[in-house]
Amino acid sequence: MSDLTPELLLQGYAFGIFPMAEHRDDPEIFWVDPEHRGILPLDGFHISRSLARAMRRSPFTVRINSDFDAVVAACADRAETWINAEITQLYTALHARSKAHSFEIWDGEELVGGVYGVTLGAAFFGESMFSRRSNASKMALAGLVDHLNRAGFQLFDTQFLTAHLASLGAIEISRRAYHTRLAQATSQHASFTSVEVLPLHEVVQRMTQTS
Repeated sequence: MSDLTPELLLQGYAFGIFPMAEHRDDPEIFWVDPEHRGILPLDGFHISRSLARAMRRSPFTVRINSDFDAVVAACADRAETWINAEITQLYTALHARSKAHSFEIWDGEELVGGVYGVTLGAAFFGESMFSRRSNASKMALAGLVDHLNRAGFQLFDTQFLTAHLASLGAIEISRRAYHTRLAQATSQHASFTSVEVLPLHEVVQRMTQTS
């Protein structure tokens, strides 16, 4: 794939596909259109007792978009990654256009966990996440799900279903079912920055009240 622009990238998401590279040093980017798609139902996040307890007691704070570049870099900082230099540049450009966002977990002034993704209409396309502390990525996902709910989002796309995501309530649906949900979500409007971030203990309180 050549001449991929932020605008073409958004068109790809609207069609239900997303880009990847084989590894960080591979300059080639290809489109992915899975037969089965992972999603995290915004009303179906599973918060275990141990995670709820950890979030209530956690000293971590939550921010959005305070260091998007650092979140992407942390997600790419692993032995095997599909995030190459061009993908990093493209998502940085989308962030500058307010079309890509980061949800971050901080320990004081140290970034210890987070998720980044793309927004289109009322759909959030999760790209990658990382954790440098126990439970930090789970806390980020819990906080993100609550944030998306309060901001009016309808779809949280996780691309693939992993055991980690499944333990938190993610499911797998067919390509056809995904495209139906995608069309519904992208026809609506939601703004990632329209609501304030909540402390982790408040997220737990909201989730346990509705579960």
